[in-house]
Amino acid sequence: MMRMMYGWGWGYGIGGFIWSIVWMAIEIGLIVAAIYFIISLFRGTKNRNKESDAIEILKERYARGEMSEEEYLERKKRLEEK
Repeated sequence: MMRMMYGWGWGYGIGGFIWSIVWMAIEIGLIVAAIYFIISLFRGTKNRNKESDAIEILKERYARGEMSEEEYLERKKRLEEK
């Protein structure tokens, strides 16, 4: 004859259910944090590239003689402040 398992037939009980919710919340939090980190990483790189590109263009224009040294230094200073 098979014995009945009183109270043990429902798996891990309420404690297992609570831990599964806690782990699910941790996993979702880690995924959100990873997505945020990746997006912020690309935003930072994008802004740095724009600034360095602008300075490179400024240097090229100065080298071609399109602007005076005063104008070059003033614009460079403004770009570096931002």
